[in-house]
Amino acid sequence: MPELPEVETVVRTLNELVAGKQIERVVVHLNRIIQRPVDPEQFAAALQGQTLQKIQRRGKFIRFIFNEIVMVSHLRMEGRYGLHAGDEPLEKHTHVVFYFTDGSELRYKDVRQFGTMHLFTSGDEFIMAPLHKLGLEPLDESFTLQAFLAKIAHRTTKIKPLLLNQEHIVGLGNIYVDESLYKAGIHPERQADGLNKAEYKKLFEAIIYTLQRAVDAGGSSIKSYVNGQGEMGMFQQQLQAYGRKGLPCEQCGSPIEKIVLGGRGTHFCPRCQPKGMVR
Repeated sequence: MPELPEVETVVRTLNELVAGKQIERVVVHLNRIIQRPVDPEQFAAALQGQTLQKIQRRGKFIRFIFNEIVMVSHLRMEGRYGLHAGDEPLEKHTHVVFYFTDGSELRYKDVRQFGTMHLFTSGDEFIMAPLHKLGLEPLDESFTLQAFLAKIAHRTTKIKPLLLNQEHIVGLGNIYVDESLYKAGIHPERQADGLNKAEYKKLFEAIIYTLQRAVDAGGSSIKSYVNGQGEMGMFQQQLQAYGRKGLPCEQCGSPIEKIVLGGRGTHFCPRCQPKGMVR
């Protein structure tokens, strides 16, 4: 599933490609992608004639901001947007097409069919599902060490599942939690309330550092992720923990290990990320 860096890259690309375009019509080929309103015809009618002002990110969600309404989209496993000329053949698994008045088309393709789209009156999207319970934005100026500590320091949950919980910190998924914990030298099974202040500071800084580097690299193309122009991310070439089971740790040479934690494959260095509690 695309995480914060991948979604941020898609948002930046789409802003370059489609911001300012006016929708002539929308055609929905797979009804279940449309979550709100339930009727795809109402969804299409609401967007007709709307001008796309800008695109923004909230966590792993994309906000398409129009004149009076906002569309909230989640890519899930393999959803992707791409801008096409009107005479290009429609590819298989293209489920929603936004036809612009200039003849171009924004197409949403999703092989797994897990993606979602919601429409809201502008402003209402923040007080209703799926955005209403989202936590801190780790690349926003509001993400301070104090705010970070207030969200997670007192919790008895293991640190990795806690960081994956979008109600605390948004945008972090399996890849970037593994990478952040590795950089901070913290074992993924440590309990959050067992970390000391120095470790929390290291983790806070590691999250920001890792995400920013990933954004700068255009995200990670582990499976099928590409941006709005069909380009792959390059951060996978910089990964130090995730997906490196059995390979030597770049810091100490010990083989990277993999366990299953909270149902997720989890990578770490047993020497650089000791499991013993440090206070």
